Amino acid sequence: MRDKHLANLSAGLKKLEDPVVRAGVCVDCHFGSAADGQFVTHRIMAAGHPRISFELDLFSSLQAHHQEDADYGWRKFGAANRRTDHVQMWAIGQATAIERSLALFQSRRGTEGIFPEFYFLDCHSCHRRIFDQAKPVRTGIDNPGRNLPEGMPPYNDENLIMLSAAARMASPALADQLAARTAAFHKAMAGDRQAMVQAAAQLSQTVAALKSAFASRSFSGADAFAMVDAIAAKATGERLTDYSGSQQAVMGVDTLLNAMVSSGRITVGAAAGIRSDIDRAYAAVKDPNAYKPTEFQASLGSAVSAIRALR
Repeated sequence: MRDKHLANLSAGLKKLEDPVVRAGVCVDCHFGSAADGQFVTHRIMAAGHPRISFELDLFSSLQAHHQEDADYGWRKFGAANRRTDHVQMWAIGQATAIERSLALFQSRRGTEGIFPEFYFLDCHSCHRRIFDQAKPVRTGIDNPGRNLPEGMPPYNDENLIMLSAAARMASPALADQLAARTAAFHKAMAGDRQAMVQAAAQLSQTVAALKSAFASRSFSGADAFAMVDAIAAKATGERLTDYSGSQQAVMGVDTLLNAMVSSGRITVGAAAGIRSDIDRAYAAVKDPNAYKPTEFQASLGSAVSAIRALR
């Protein structure tokens, strides 16, 4: 069976058990590429295309048409006990998404006249319900990960926030570099096109290095708990001020919980017991127009506390 799989690869099929390969294939259609017909502009979104959002491991699990049994291990990895490393898959997916976004931003796709192509910006920083009322009510809260003037739409950094949570497990030095270059990129978004592109190029280098670091190591069930802690940590949680980043956070916690089950770290029954906490966090991001940052942070915190109790 292993020989047949290798023959399929030599005939041109993709090695989708490799998370780097899988991420590269998936983002072409589900996130966008420079090829004709594979980039969703703001105009296409205005015509009805959904907001672009990508999370490799959870999306893969939802679309799986097979069980990862001993036969799968032999065919894909040459060992009956080998399975997909879901923590690695999640981390590489986050890095690949922001890497692709930054590459497209630096290309001719990155501008719409004198403005950035709105595809790259956080949709819900502009698209909010407007009500007539006697006094204005501020719906947003400050985001310490950005250095932007009030009212300026930020770059969509949902995958970047999740990458920052995963970075310290791969390389503390790269994590510090990621934080510095992320801040510099957000600051550059208030400047001219040249400054934006230069900052994006530097940030891309760090993201690529992190992706390589994730690909070169394996993760344990204990690492999944550490990743959940990182997503819920103060430095990350404070950045969950927008709908898109918060949606990415709850998907991340969900996929990491599944990784704990698949690695045997916790039982299926124990995971099912905290599904209601995960569902409440999902409910908090069900409607972008009803999103309330502080309430979401509380909902996610409740789910994380339940997961920590299983450690």
